[in-house]
Amino acid sequence: LTHSSSAMTLYVGNLSFKATTETVTEFFAAYGEVTRVAVPVDRETGRLRGFAFVEMASADQEEAAIANLDGVEWMGRPLKINKAKPRAASLS
Repeated sequence: LTHSSSAMTLYVGNLSFKATTETVTEFFAAYGEVTRVAVPVDRETGRLRGFAFVEMASADQEEAAIANLDGVEWMGRPLKINKAKPRAASLS
């Protein structure tokens, strides 16, 4: 898996439990090329966990998505969108 240094990952919080990888991809595609979407599922229940991670082709596209979609209501819930923080950084 190659990872370009310019791309970051977006954290999409307060996601509807009806959202799918496909609907999230379509929603973000308005702001550029979506390269990867992860919609985590709870291992115990099989239900969505209410958030997703989205990678886009460029940092500019990700900035546009954050600027335009953070706080927007989608599927009945106001989204919380920001840059995902690397897991390792939270340990420091």
